[in-house]
Amino acid sequence: MGIKISLSVFVCIGVTLFVTCGHFALAEQLVSNQKRYQLQARASTIDRRVRSHPEFKFVLETASGMPADVQNAIVDTSVPQRGKLVIWLMSHNQALFDRLADYGLHAIQVEYARSWFSICCQEKPVDPHCRGNIRLEAATGKDFSDEVSIPKPDGMMERAYQFVKWLERTNPEGGWGQFLNADRKGINWEKVIVSGSSHGSTTAARFAKHVKVSRVVTLCGPRDQYQMWQALPSATPTNRYFGFSHVLDAGWKADHYCRSWEMLGMNQYGPIVNVDSARPPYQNTRRLITDFDVGGNEKKAHGSVQPGSRAYKSKSGKYMHEAVWRYLYTHPVDLVGPSVPADSGCEKNQQQ
Repeated sequence: MGIKISLSVFVCIGVTLFVTCGHFALAEQLVSNQKRYQLQARASTIDRRVRSHPEFKFVLETASGMPADVQNAIVDTSVPQRGKLVIWLMSHNQALFDRLADYGLHAIQVEYARSWFSICCQEKPVDPHCRGNIRLEAATGKDFSDEVSIPKPDGMMERAYQFVKWLERTNPEGGWGQFLNADRKGINWEKVIVSGSSHGSTTAARFAKHVKVSRVVTLCGPRDQYQMWQALPSATPTNRYFGFSHVLDAGWKADHYCRSWEMLGMNQYGPIVNVDSARPPYQNTRRLITDFDVGGNEKKAHGSVQPGSRAYKSKSGKYMHEAVWRYLYTHPVDLVGPSVPADSGCEKNQQQ
């Protein structure tokens, strides 16, 4: 018992320097399974160069003084390792991270300058590359857009790089150094799965157009219905893009998701498959949908394709899409379904 308490205190004080003792439950979970490591750190603690960007509501602390740049990581070395790092581009989802660790994946969630969406590119009609260029600047920290100025330390790439270096020092048992490139000056992106939901899924896909990654997993996305970046040449092979959405999601009903999926070329690798009436490997397709009952609630539908309160569950509370999530993140990318024609019923030429 004394060892458990001392280790818990070490996690609370030595790793998550800023947290209160309200996080002891997390520490106890780590101790109960000695090889599952969960870590948190503020981006501003890891890298003193990071800054707030109040011009588009991206800040390091809330108005009440609470940290707004907390980043999360998980790995479970007791299961066979896949040698892949998932970089999650939305708010932390503990239930999803638990599953990624179970699959033998490393995972991190980074706080990067992503809060511009409701502020920038609001013109009607919007330039067809406006949002895509900001997404790329937010992801890379390089000057792709005239609408924002996001320096390298506040972009996703540098935040991920600095976080992985910190994790390598803080948690050597986790083997985080394998995700640094040969000269250790950046991430080895071909070992990375970029993933997100909604806004984060769209940025993940835009980034993968620019940088070759191991896989892209897009939950309730990508969207950007008035943008054209989806049709640009892709540094990431198109068979590595995977998507999952609910048919009552507004993005699906308005053809935003099917449009992006086809422009990305995902129809080259199989038909749209309803996972509620199919079994893995879902014809080896890249385009998965669900139509489970959400009571006609579009917002619930939007958030229902990831683990959480809106996900599909049995009467006993069991998640019904466990196999789907495992498929999205671990299905061999070289196993593909048959190419199918574009859907004439999906409107690709959308205008404001």
